[in-house]
Amino acid sequence: MANIKSQIKRNRQNEKRRLRNKSVRAELRTRTKNAVTAAESGAEDSAEALRLAVKRIDKPAARGVIHKKPAANHKSRLVRRIAAIEAAAE
Repeated sequence: MANIKSQIKRNRQNEKRRLRNKSVRAELRTRTKNAVTAAESGAEDSAEALRLAVKRIDKPAARGVIHKKPAANHKSRLVRRIAAIEAAAE
């Protein structure tokens, strides 16, 4: 445990941010999984699910929760994966 007042405050701030970022990352994984599931099931709303997943990747990248380059990699991989699923379904 820190004795310095500024470090005690910094620890409180870090914990709040960690919890907030944790929920954002969980949402990111959920939306990605939903998009893949929708594409695999051949649902009509798979394009909408993909749009929401990409949006959920962009927002944390803009806010600094995740870095923008890994976010771009996530989007690229997700779009390629869904395109492959849809191509295989045809």
